[in-house]
Amino acid sequence: MADHPEAAGGMRRRLVKAVVVLVAILLMSGTGQAGGIQPDEILADPALEARAREIGRELRCLVCQNQSIDDSNAELARDMRILVRARLQASDTDREVLDYVVSRYGDFVRLRPPFKASTLLLWFGPALILAAGGLAMVLFVRRRAGIEDSLPPLSEVEQARLEALLGDRPR
Repeated sequence: MADHPEAAGGMRRRLVKAVVVLVAILLMSGTGQAGGIQPDEILADPALEARAREIGRELRCLVCQNQSIDDSNAELARDMRILVRARLQASDTDREVLDYVVSRYGDFVRLRPPFKASTLLLWFGPALILAAGGLAMVLFVRRRAGIEDSLPPLSEVEQARLEALLGDRPR
């Protein structure tokens, strides 16, 4: 069948389509930048830059949410890195910079939010969701077992029919 000209043409078309899709995927995957901090953001003073990086590792990118602002390529993360560096250049302490960013974005911006009443959901939310899921499963299984236990027993005719059906099965 592969010797048939129409089959070979169809095979070539599929191969060309696959190559085009692969090239498109490769091109699209390479459009992002390869790191969070850009060269134009780096401070000239190495001590201030080290402080900025330390603070940046403590702050969450609000777009990505699983990355620090130092690791993220998002525009908001870039803006936050620039803000941190500007506050440090304005002679703020590390604590003052963190407090300023938290006052603007809330405790969620911290990768390790403080343990207080307003952040209890951040700390215990995942455990509560897991516990609710486990409770739902337990209730489902119990309800299901209760339904099976409440079924009336088979009559003699039904029992005989069941044994006849099971007796016909190969084992």
